[in-house]
Amino acid sequence: MAQSFFGGIHPNDKKAATNKKPIEKLPPPPQVVIPMSLHIGVPCRPCVSVGDHVNLGQMIGEATAFVSAPIHASVSGTVTAIEPRPHFNGTDMLSVVIENDYQDTLDPSVKPAEHPEDMGAEALTEIVKNAGIVGLGGATFPTHVKIASGIGKVDTVIVNGSECEPYNTSDHRILLEYPDEVIGGAKLLARLFQVDKVHIAVEANKLNAAQLLRQRIGEEKAPVVVDVLHTRYPQGAEKQLCQSITGRQVPPGGLPAAIGCAVFSTDTTAAIWRAVYQGMPVIRRIVTVSGSGVVEPKNLECRIGTPLSCLFDACGGLSETTYKILMGGPMMGNAQHNADVPVGKCTNAILAFAREEERLSPHPTCIRCGRCAEVCPMRLQPVFLYQYAQRDMLPELEAGHVMDCIECGACAYICPGRLHLVHAFRTAKQKINTARAAEKAKAERKEG
Repeated sequence: MAQSFFGGIHPNDKKAATNKKPIEKLPPPPQVVIPMSLHIGVPCRPCVSVGDHVNLGQMIGEATAFVSAPIHASVSGTVTAIEPRPHFNGTDMLSVVIENDYQDTLDPSVKPAEHPEDMGAEALTEIVKNAGIVGLGGATFPTHVKIASGIGKVDTVIVNGSECEPYNTSDHRILLEYPDEVIGGAKLLARLFQVDKVHIAVEANKLNAAQLLRQRIGEEKAPVVVDVLHTRYPQGAEKQLCQSITGRQVPPGGLPAAIGCAVFSTDTTAAIWRAVYQGMPVIRRIVTVSGSGVVEPKNLECRIGTPLSCLFDACGGLSETTYKILMGGPMMGNAQHNADVPVGKCTNAILAFAREEERLSPHPTCIRCGRCAEVCPMRLQPVFLYQYAQRDMLPELEAGHVMDCIECGACAYICPGRLHLVHAFRTAKQKINTARAAEKAKAERKEG
């Protein structure tokens, strides 16, 4: 039976614009720009040169550390540049630019695994690693690292199909249109972690997906169960999802593995199946393009490295009053300064909003109502953390567990004073990490 978690909110889900629209395949663009950082961890090192011809699925970025993931060509064609280009994180990032030859010539390395049913955990994990699979729900943590560190410790594996962010429907459509890939990936996860069943978590506003999955699971007699959860934001956050499924709470500063859980997004799970049974690395994303600024919202399947402008063009363009573009959902997405930044592995939604939806206040003011504390799913006290952040009181921020903030935006959504809470906490966490790094470097110099 589904459990509950502390706090949370019930925003208008705004999913009606796209939740019944099938996924459309967007033709690959004339040129793709593929950044060498598409994951949390150390950026990749380009392993191709300008002038090289590359094939679809060929490795073009080599992982240089354990917490990293290789990057592959999303089209076949010629490498025309390796240089810094605008990145969706707001910086310029070393990128490989490929001129598309429109042949989609498959690389010889793209081939199904031989006798995957006989493979052990180590061999399957190596396939996941070589395919460049990361957390495709947005976190982009290398999946092979999560698997390798969780084997022998995890007793509950969860596929996150809750998709609680407003507007986003890409995971919902994946469950409806590619259920066999998701279930197949879940079966592989059951083998990897040696668990008797895998949970697929779906919110109650996606009952058609839950019914279809249960039907396919019954037909295959797969070791998978579907858990229908309350529709409540942020149900899809890892720690809250673990509590909803198991009743266990992740301790402060901890990860789901600390309570025996491992969580994988819907598309990550399907990507594991594709890597094993098709040999295909991560070369595409399914993206919801929606919002009041989009003329015709859609769900699009597009290649990694496709400019955002191509997605908007496929949706009839943007309205004249568009004032903001977000990569990701409206609660946790990041504003984009350039419509030509490329689609990355983390891109599950692109939203555009018209000017009339702007709710920024020129004078944000805390009225000490306490609503932010009531809705915080991590049981933090945003009202005090905000004051500490405004004064750079780093010790007090750490004591208040600001590092446990999951940046879900529930506090900012509910705040009548329109405080920039998430931005303040994100900046504070960066300052704390910088201070910690400086302290560590100072200690190392003393020891040296």
